[in-house]
Amino acid sequence: MKRGFTLLEVILAVTVLALIGTMVYGGFAQTALNKARVEEDVDHSRVVHMALERMVRELSMAFVSTHVNPSLDLRVSNTAFIGKDNGRDDRIDFTSFSHRRLYRNARESDQNEISYFVAQHPDEPDMNVLARREQNRIDDDPRRGGKSQILVENVEEFNVEYFDPLLSEWVETWDSVNTLAQPNRLPTQVRIRLSVKDPRRAGKTQTFGTRVTIPLTFALNHANYNP
Repeated sequence: MKRGFTLLEVILAVTVLALIGTMVYGGFAQTALNKARVEEDVDHSRVVHMALERMVRELSMAFVSTHVNPSLDLRVSNTAFIGKDNGRDDRIDFTSFSHRRLYRNARESDQNEISYFVAQHPDEPDMNVLARREQNRIDDDPRRGGKSQILVENVEEFNVEYFDPLLSEWVETWDSVNTLAQPNRLPTQVRIRLSVKDPRRAGKTQTFGTRVTIPLTFALNHANYNP
């Protein structure tokens, strides 16, 4: 004689099946959440690393020149390498050979003015960002003009130091224009430290750093040679 399932047995089987399904779904949901968190951390780190790599490339092509523009009323050098110590929000302005032409036959050279500095986010005043300014032509003031863009958000600290080979030590400021500072020369190395807010841990920061070697440490001289 065949015997079927009782109602209690069916209820127990459905309950066990529901529990197993809930556990499986919870495992997949946690895995998906962990994957999203890892991807967020990777994207965040990638943004910072790309910004640092860009700074390394452009700083490694920095230069200054003794050439002056004869059309200017004040015969001052158009090129400069100026690093200011502003506590946790440093700024660096320099001329470089790193410009890339985006359009064919554009009347532009490889020379440009570049600045890196900390500023307030235009849409969120409570947020500090690392900004980059570029002007594709060098004018009489390499610290102004051009266009600015945001590289990194939620910046807590931007610290830049310069290695002076004459002093054999790291200094916090540099000025290739000031005759009382480091006239017509550049540091041999630049050390950068960038701290940003941790996107997943409130009150915590992540610190990144890099170091740049500058090959052209003395001013270029474009004087004509007449044998």
